[in-house]
Amino acid sequence: MKLNGKVALITGAGSGIGAAIAERFIADGAKICITGRRQEKLDEVTQSMSKGSVLTCAGDVTRLEDAERMVETALKFNGKLDVLVNSAAIDSGGATVVDMDPGLWHSVLEINLTGPMYLMKVSIPQMIEGGGGSIINIASLGGLRCLPGMPAYCSSKAGLIMLTKQVALDFGPAKIRCNVVCPGGTRTEMLENSLAPFKELLGTDMDGVFERISSMVPLGRTANPSEITGICSYLASDDSAFMTGSVLLIDGGASIVDVAGAALTNAGVKWGV
Repeated sequence: MKLNGKVALITGAGSGIGAAIAERFIADGAKICITGRRQEKLDEVTQSMSKGSVLTCAGDVTRLEDAERMVETALKFNGKLDVLVNSAAIDSGGATVVDMDPGLWHSVLEINLTGPMYLMKVSIPQMIEGGGGSIINIASLGGLRCLPGMPAYCSSKAGLIMLTKQVALDFGPAKIRCNVVCPGGTRTEMLENSLAPFKELLGTDMDGVFERISSMVPLGRTANPSEITGICSYLASDDSAFMTGSVLLIDGGASIVDVAGAALTNAGVKWGV
């Protein structure tokens, strides 16, 4: 119960990593406000949670007035906010800068980057008033490594990593910590929808697609959303009181793989043979 007594606001908590973080925070003793664009999804997440430990606030993180309403809802728990988790995100599908619809570019950056900025803009004054707080931004390995045909997504996540460091620098003196978690491939609804077209192309089912994309990952698989939550609980807790501005990879080792070596392995060649 290392989060006992803490109040957390979690965006994008209607599914995927955000929903898993919500469940973990409840298990670790926190009271939470979860947000997302679909109220029915939020209701599904809260079904097994105590009504006294969770509030919902449907809204759009790209609207400042909605961000303000989300924070106001979280403050209904004893008038304080200790933790903010920015997990709301979308991906950009497969398109280069030449092919990409400008509207999609703007939507991805607004949700993945401007949304977290709005939530931090509104949350930080409340955290300062309460004596400090912890902000956890959910970026991606794609913010550190390029994905083919994903310029908007990768750029937005790279921006979120830098924004995290900026907030850590500017608000450290006010006892605000800000860290960013970069998951590798994680089997969420969003990623399944993104990869669905590859089933026919590869002549396999969704399990086969995930097996293919994780074939060069040292741990040999993608993550379950629940496997991203432990580090988030740690960052929300006082155990991480001296950690801020950190970029934390949780990717099964994907970031350590050299592309030349992976190409040889795919060709059936072993190093040193």
